[in-house]
Amino acid sequence: MSRFTGSEWKKSRRLSYSISETGKELNKRPYAPGQHGQRRKKLSEYAVQLQEKQRVRFTYGVNEKQFRKTFNEAKKMQGKQGENFLFLLESRLDNIVYRAGFARTRQQARQLVNHGHILLDGSKATIPSIRVKPGQMISLKEKSKNLEIVKESLEAVVSRQEYISFDQDKNVATYTRLPERAEILPEIKENLIVELYNK
Repeated sequence: MSRFTGSEWKKSRRLSYSISETGKELNKRPYAPGQHGQRRKKLSEYAVQLQEKQRVRFTYGVNEKQFRKTFNEAKKMQGKQGENFLFLLESRLDNIVYRAGFARTRQQARQLVNHGHILLDGSKATIPSIRVKPGQMISLKEKSKNLEIVKESLEAVVSRQEYISFDQDKNVATYTRLPERAEILPEIKENLIVELYNK
């Protein structure tokens, strides 16, 4: 299954969950899109589990194959599988670029990585799914520091997650540690995803 390129707002309304984590998509119309969007329908157990999976998948912008591969990696780690799974997704390079404030959305962050604007520990990184390890530094290429979208994104940042430190003078972000569960996607019930895949 290829990556979703349709309307994020419609998808958020369908899933009753803000994919961008801003809540803007649900402010005006907090119901599913389409002619019958306002009808209430009781979801089956499987539908609830699938919806939870889709919420996470579309939030991080990964395709089905990447999603399943990451889930299987989390299974081999010590600790709770669901939490480990979210930590692995949160450690993706495109997500860290977004969390650091270099981009306003994960899609924009992915594009910055794909186009070679991002450096990981001083070396060019062009693969959005690269797993960033605690202690690694993310920065911009010298020529990319003047990009308008980057400047606008950095100016718009109000606060950053505590597991990312940012040097304002050098515009360098450091992934200091793995996030804690309470710091990411508080509305997600990852145990439903574990149940779905472990059937």
